[in-house]
Amino acid sequence: MSKREETVATEECIALGAVGRQLDAYPNRDINLGALAVSRALPIRDRRLVGPWCFLDRFGPLTFNEGKPMDVAPHPHIGLQTVTWLHDGEVAHDDSLGYGSVLRPGGVNVMTSGGGIAHAEQTPRDNTGRLDGVQLWTALPDQHRHMPAAFSHVQDVPAIEYPSGIVQVFAGELERAASPAPYYSALLGADVRVHPRHELAVPLNPTYEHAILVMNGDCSLDGQPLEQRMLYYLGTARAEACFASRDGGRVLLIGGPPFPEKILMWWNFVARTPDEITQARADWEDQRRFGEVKAYDGPRLSAPTLTRFAHPNPVS
Repeated sequence: MSKREETVATEECIALGAVGRQLDAYPNRDINLGALAVSRALPIRDRRLVGPWCFLDRFGPLTFNEGKPMDVAPHPHIGLQTVTWLHDGEVAHDDSLGYGSVLRPGGVNVMTSGGGIAHAEQTPRDNTGRLDGVQLWTALPDQHRHMPAAFSHVQDVPAIEYPSGIVQVFAGELERAASPAPYYSALLGADVRVHPRHELAVPLNPTYEHAILVMNGDCSLDGQPLEQRMLYYLGTARAEACFASRDGGRVLLIGGPPFPEKILMWWNFVARTPDEITQARADWEDQRRFGEVKAYDGPRLSAPTLTRFAHPNPVS
Protein backbone atom coordinates (compact mmCIF):
# COMPACT_ATOMS: atom_id res chain seq x y z
CA MET A 1 0.00 0.00 0.00
CA SER A 2 1.35 3.41 -0.94
CA LYS A 3 1.87 6.23 1.52
CA ARG A 4 -0.96 8.18 -0.13
CA GLU A 5 -3.39 5.27 0.33
CA GLU A 6 -2.57 5.01 4.04
CA THR A 7 -3.63 8.61 4.67
CA VAL A 8 -7.23 8.24 3.48
CA ALA A 9 -9.57 7.65 6.43
CA THR A 10 -12.13 5.61 4.47
CA GLU A 11 -14.90 3.36 5.72
CA GLU A 12 -14.73 -0.14 4.25
CA CYS A 13 -18.12 -1.68 3.47
CA ILE A 14 -18.55 -5.38 2.75
CA ALA A 15 -21.86 -7.24 2.56
CA LEU A 16 -22.16 -9.78 5.37
CA GLY A 17 -24.46 -11.91 3.23
CA ALA A 18 -26.78 -13.64 5.70
CA VAL A 19 -27.82 -17.12 4.58
CA GLY A 20 -31.09 -17.26 6.48
CA ARG A 21 -33.72 -15.39 8.46
CA GLN A 22 -32.51 -13.00 11.14
CA LEU A 23 -33.95 -10.17 13.19
CA ASP A 24 -31.09 -8.03 14.44
CA ALA A 25 -31.66 -4.52 15.79
CA TYR A 26 -29.19 -1.63 15.38
CA PRO A 27 -29.77 1.75 17.06
CA ASN A 28 -29.63 4.85 14.86
CA ARG A 29 -27.06 7.58 15.53
CA ASP A 30 -27.91 11.24 16.06
CA ILE A 31 -26.01 13.71 13.90
CA ASN A 32 -26.56 17.47 13.90
CA LEU A 33 -25.39 19.11 10.72
CA GLY A 34 -26.31 22.74 10.55
CA ALA A 35 -29.94 23.30 11.49
CA LEU A 36 -30.97 19.80 10.44
CA ALA A 37 -31.07 16.95 12.97
CA VAL A 38 -30.45 13.59 11.34
CA SER A 39 -30.88 10.02 12.56
CA ARG A 40 -28.39 7.81 10.71
CA ALA A 41 -29.32 4.15 10.19
CA LEU A 42 -26.67 3.14 7.62
CA PRO A 43 -23.76 2.60 7.58
CA ILE A 44 -23.17 1.26 11.07
CA ARG A 45 -20.28 -0.74 12.45
CA ASP A 46 -21.91 -4.15 12.24
CA ARG A 47 -24.10 -3.60 9.18
CA ARG A 48 -22.45 -1.77 6.30
CA LEU A 49 -24.70 -2.75 3.39
CA VAL A 50 -28.21 -4.04 2.79
CA GLY A 51 -28.18 -5.19 -0.82
CA PRO A 52 -26.72 -2.21 -2.71
CA TRP A 53 -28.06 0.25 -0.11
CA CYS A 54 -25.04 1.76 1.65
CA PHE A 55 -26.47 4.86 3.34
CA LEU A 56 -29.72 5.79 5.09
CA ASP A 57 -30.49 9.03 6.90
CA ARG A 58 -33.81 9.89 8.55
CA PHE A 59 -34.68 13.59 8.92
CA GLY A 60 -37.72 15.00 10.67
CA PRO A 61 -40.54 15.03 11.37
CA LEU A 62 -40.24 18.73 12.12
CA THR A 63 -42.18 21.95 11.69
CA PHE A 64 -40.84 25.46 11.24
CA ASN A 65 -42.16 29.00 10.75
CA GLU A 66 -39.22 30.65 8.99
CA GLY A 67 -35.82 29.94 7.45
CA LYS A 68 -34.90 26.68 5.78
CA PRO A 69 -33.95 23.75 7.99
CA MET A 70 -32.43 21.97 5.01
CA ASP A 71 -29.63 23.87 3.32
CA VAL A 72 -26.94 21.60 1.89
CA ALA A 73 -24.58 23.66 -0.27
CA PRO A 74 -23.09 22.28 -3.51
CA HIS A 75 -20.93 19.20 -2.96
CA PRO A 76 -19.63 16.34 -5.13
CA HIS A 77 -20.46 12.65 -5.55
CA ILE A 78 -18.91 9.67 -7.30
CA GLY A 79 -19.88 6.00 -7.55
CA LEU A 80 -23.41 6.14 -6.16
CA GLN A 81 -27.04 7.08 -6.57
CA THR A 82 -28.82 9.39 -4.13
CA VAL A 83 -32.47 8.55 -3.46
CA THR A 84 -34.69 11.09 -1.66
CA TRP A 85 -38.14 10.06 -0.39
CA LEU A 86 -40.50 12.31 1.55
CA HIS A 87 -43.42 11.79 3.90
CA ASP A 88 -44.06 15.49 4.31
CA GLY A 89 -42.74 18.83 3.11
CA GLU A 90 -40.59 19.77 0.14
CA VAL A 91 -36.96 19.49 -1.00
CA ALA A 92 -35.49 21.57 -3.83
CA HIS A 93 -32.76 19.87 -5.89
CA ASP A 94 -30.27 21.63 -8.20
CA ASP A 95 -27.24 20.05 -9.84
CA SER A 96 -24.29 20.72 -12.11
CA LEU A 97 -26.11 19.20 -15.10
CA GLY A 98 -28.60 22.06 -14.89
CA TYR A 99 -31.50 20.01 -13.50
CA GLY A 100 -33.77 21.56 -10.90
CA SER A 101 -36.84 20.08 -9.23
CA VAL A 102 -38.96 20.38 -6.11
CA LEU A 103 -39.71 17.01 -4.54
CA ARG A 104 -42.98 16.45 -2.69
CA PRO A 105 -44.50 13.41 -0.94
CA GLY A 106 -45.37 10.57 -3.28
CA GLY A 107 -42.50 11.25 -5.66
CA VAL A 108 -38.83 10.30 -5.63
CA ASN A 109 -35.61 11.99 -6.74
CA VAL A 110 -32.83 9.72 -8.00
CA MET A 111 -29.48 11.23 -8.92
CA THR A 112 -26.87 9.01 -10.54
CA SER A 113 -23.42 10.40 -9.88
CA GLY A 114 -21.51 8.08 -12.19
CA GLY A 115 -17.99 9.46 -12.59
CA GLY A 116 -18.88 12.79 -11.01
CA ILE A 117 -21.64 15.30 -10.31
CA ALA A 118 -22.29 18.15 -7.88
CA HIS A 119 -25.64 19.15 -6.41
CA ALA A 120 -27.37 21.08 -3.64
CA GLU A 121 -30.57 20.37 -1.72
CA GLN A 122 -32.53 22.85 0.35
CA THR A 123 -35.94 23.78 1.66
CA PRO A 124 -37.58 25.90 -1.07
CA ARG A 125 -38.90 29.39 -0.37
CA ASP A 126 -42.46 28.25 -1.06
CA ASN A 127 -42.95 25.54 1.57
CA THR A 128 -45.50 24.06 3.98
CA GLY A 129 -43.34 24.55 7.08
CA ARG A 130 -42.93 20.80 7.49
CA LEU A 131 -40.19 18.30 6.69
CA ASP A 132 -40.14 14.52 7.09
CA GLY A 133 -38.31 11.97 4.98
CA VAL A 134 -35.24 9.92 4.21
CA GLN A 135 -32.17 10.05 2.03
CA LEU A 136 -30.60 6.81 0.84
CA TRP A 137 -27.64 5.90 -1.34
CA THR A 138 -27.09 2.87 -3.52
CA ALA A 139 -23.55 1.83 -4.42
CA LEU A 140 -23.18 1.62 -8.20
CA PRO A 141 -21.77 -1.70 -9.48
CA ASP A 142 -18.31 -1.50 -10.97
CA GLN A 143 -19.58 -1.67 -14.55
CA HIS A 144 -21.77 1.42 -14.04
CA ARG A 145 -19.89 3.56 -11.56
CA HIS A 146 -18.04 5.59 -14.20
CA MET A 147 -21.10 6.18 -16.41
CA PRO A 148 -22.25 9.72 -17.28
CA ALA A 149 -24.11 11.47 -14.48
CA ALA A 150 -27.90 11.72 -14.67
CA PHE A 151 -30.94 12.89 -12.72
CA SER A 152 -34.50 11.56 -12.59
CA HIS A 153 -37.54 13.07 -10.89
CA VAL A 154 -40.60 10.84 -10.56
CA GLN A 155 -43.68 12.78 -9.50
CA ASP A 156 -45.76 9.78 -8.37
CA VAL A 157 -44.39 6.32 -7.63
CA PRO A 158 -46.65 3.27 -8.06
CA ALA A 159 -48.70 2.13 -5.08
CA ILE A 160 -50.35 -1.17 -4.17
CA GLU A 161 -53.54 -0.80 -2.14
CA TYR A 162 -54.50 -3.66 0.17
CA PRO A 163 -57.50 -3.80 2.50
CA SER A 164 -55.04 -3.56 5.40
CA GLY A 165 -52.64 -0.94 4.06
CA ILE A 166 -50.77 0.73 1.20
CA VAL A 167 -47.29 0.01 -0.20
CA GLN A 168 -45.54 2.63 -2.35
CA VAL A 169 -42.59 1.36 -4.40
CA PHE A 170 -39.92 4.01 -5.01
CA ALA A 171 -37.12 1.58 -5.99
CA GLY A 172 -37.20 -1.73 -7.84
CA GLU A 173 -40.41 -3.70 -7.97
CA LEU A 174 -42.86 -5.50 -5.73
CA GLU A 175 -45.66 -7.66 -7.06
CA ARG A 176 -47.32 -5.68 -9.87
CA ALA A 177 -45.70 -2.34 -9.00
CA ALA A 178 -42.37 -1.23 -10.48
CA SER A 179 -40.71 2.11 -9.88
CA PRO A 180 -39.97 3.99 -13.12
CA ALA A 181 -36.82 5.49 -11.59
CA PRO A 182 -33.57 4.08 -13.03
CA TYR A 183 -31.45 1.76 -10.88
CA TYR A 184 -28.43 -0.37 -11.74
CA SER A 185 -28.71 -3.24 -9.22
CA ALA A 186 -31.53 -5.56 -8.27
CA LEU A 187 -33.11 -3.89 -5.24
CA LEU A 188 -36.27 -2.90 -3.39
CA GLY A 189 -37.24 0.37 -1.73
CA ALA A 190 -40.79 0.61 -0.43
CA ASP A 191 -42.91 2.64 1.98
CA VAL A 192 -45.32 0.40 3.91
CA ARG A 193 -48.37 1.88 5.63
CA VAL A 194 -50.43 -0.37 7.89
CA HIS A 195 -53.97 0.69 8.77
CA PRO A 196 -55.00 0.80 12.44
CA ARG A 197 -55.93 -2.61 13.89
CA HIS A 198 -54.85 -4.43 10.74
CA GLU A 199 -52.20 -6.88 9.58
CA LEU A 200 -50.42 -6.55 6.23
CA ALA A 201 -48.37 -9.36 4.68
CA VAL A 202 -45.84 -7.95 2.20
CA PRO A 203 -44.32 -10.52 -0.22
CA LEU A 204 -40.51 -10.59 -0.32
CA ASN A 205 -37.92 -12.04 -2.67
CA PRO A 206 -36.25 -14.74 -0.53
CA THR A 207 -32.92 -14.28 -2.34
CA TYR A 208 -32.76 -10.67 -1.10
CA GLU A 209 -31.58 -9.49 2.27
CA HIS A 210 -33.93 -6.91 3.78
CA ALA A 211 -34.03 -4.27 6.49
CA ILE A 212 -36.82 -2.13 7.93
CA LEU A 213 -37.05 1.18 9.77
CA VAL A 214 -40.20 2.34 11.58
CA MET A 215 -40.93 5.86 10.38
CA ASN A 216 -44.15 6.78 12.22
CA GLY A 217 -46.70 5.21 14.52
CA ASP A 218 -46.54 1.71 15.96
CA CYS A 219 -45.74 -1.53 14.16
CA SER A 220 -44.82 -5.13 14.84
CA LEU A 221 -43.16 -7.74 12.61
CA ASP A 222 -44.33 -11.33 12.92
CA GLY A 223 -45.75 -10.48 16.33
CA GLN A 224 -42.64 -8.71 17.67
CA PRO A 225 -43.04 -5.01 18.50
CA LEU A 226 -40.63 -2.72 16.62
CA GLU A 227 -39.06 0.44 18.03
CA GLN A 228 -38.52 3.70 16.22
CA ARG A 229 -34.93 4.88 15.65
CA MET A 230 -33.83 1.28 15.19
CA LEU A 231 -32.75 -0.46 11.96
CA TYR A 232 -33.95 -4.06 11.87
CA TYR A 233 -31.98 -6.45 9.65
CA LEU A 234 -34.10 -9.38 8.46
CA GLY A 235 -31.46 -11.50 6.69
CA THR A 236 -32.53 -13.59 3.70
CA ALA A 237 -34.85 -16.55 2.98
CA ARG A 238 -38.03 -14.67 3.84
CA ALA A 239 -41.00 -15.06 1.51
CA GLU A 240 -43.00 -12.35 3.28
CA ALA A 241 -42.98 -9.84 6.10
CA CYS A 242 -46.14 -9.67 8.18
CA PHE A 243 -46.68 -6.23 9.73
CA ALA A 244 -49.37 -5.33 12.25
CA SER A 245 -50.35 -2.05 13.88
CA ARG A 246 -52.61 -0.99 16.72
CA ASP A 247 -53.02 2.71 15.89
CA GLY A 248 -51.50 2.79 12.39
CA GLY A 249 -47.86 2.68 11.39
CA ARG A 250 -45.46 3.41 8.57
CA VAL A 251 -42.29 1.45 7.80
CA LEU A 252 -39.44 1.88 5.32
CA LEU A 253 -38.49 -1.43 3.67
CA ILE A 254 -35.22 -1.83 1.72
CA GLY A 255 -33.49 -4.84 0.25
CA GLY A 256 -31.54 -6.50 -2.51
CA PRO A 257 -29.13 -9.38 -3.15
CA PRO A 258 -25.99 -9.12 -0.97
CA PHE A 259 -23.72 -6.69 -2.82
CA PRO A 260 -20.84 -8.68 -4.38
CA GLU A 261 -18.22 -5.90 -4.28
CA LYS A 262 -16.26 -4.26 -1.48
CA ILE A 263 -16.68 -0.50 -1.46
CA LEU A 264 -14.90 2.37 0.27
CA MET A 265 -16.89 5.33 1.56
CA TRP A 266 -15.42 8.71 2.43
CA TRP A 267 -17.43 11.91 2.72
CA ASN A 268 -19.77 11.86 -0.31
CA PHE A 269 -17.72 9.42 -2.38
CA VAL A 270 -18.20 5.69 -2.95
CA ALA A 271 -15.10 4.16 -4.52
CA ARG A 272 -12.98 1.03 -4.64
CA THR A 273 -9.51 2.37 -3.83
CA PRO A 274 -8.10 5.20 -1.67
CA ASP A 275 -6.41 6.65 -4.76
CA GLU A 276 -9.81 7.19 -6.40
CA ILE A 277 -10.97 9.15 -3.37
CA THR A 278 -7.76 11.17 -3.27
CA GLN A 279 -8.18 12.12 -6.92
CA ALA A 280 -11.88 12.95 -6.55
CA ARG A 281 -11.15 15.23 -3.60
CA ALA A 282 -8.37 17.00 -5.50
CA ASP A 283 -10.66 17.47 -8.51
CA TRP A 284 -13.36 19.00 -6.32
CA GLU A 285 -10.99 21.37 -4.55
CA ASP A 286 -9.40 22.42 -7.87
CA GLN A 287 -12.85 22.87 -9.51
CA ARG A 288 -12.39 20.13 -12.08
CA ARG A 289 -14.65 17.30 -13.22
CA PHE A 290 -17.79 17.98 -11.16
CA GLY A 291 -19.14 21.15 -12.71
CA GLU A 292 -20.91 24.05 -11.03
CA VAL A 293 -24.34 24.26 -9.41
CA LYS A 294 -25.29 27.63 -10.87
CA ALA A 295 -28.80 27.71 -9.39
CA TYR A 296 -27.54 27.74 -5.79
CA ASP A 297 -26.99 31.15 -4.21
CA GLY A 298 -23.99 30.77 -1.93
CA PRO A 299 -20.57 29.15 -1.58
CA ARG A 300 -20.02 25.47 -2.13
CA LEU A 301 -18.74 23.06 0.51
CA SER A 302 -15.03 22.44 0.94
CA ALA A 303 -13.80 18.86 1.25
CA PRO A 304 -12.47 17.68 4.63
CA THR A 305 -8.86 16.59 4.98
CA LEU A 306 -8.18 13.03 3.86
CA THR A 307 -6.76 11.99 7.20
CA ARG A 308 -10.03 12.71 9.03
CA PHE A 309 -13.00 10.41 8.77
CA ALA A 310 -15.60 12.52 6.97
CA HIS A 311 -19.31 12.05 7.62
CA PRO A 312 -21.54 12.46 4.58
CA ASN A 313 -23.87 15.43 4.37
CA PRO A 314 -27.30 14.74 5.88
CA VAL A 315 -29.25 15.07 2.65
CA SER A 316 -26.72 14.72 -0.06
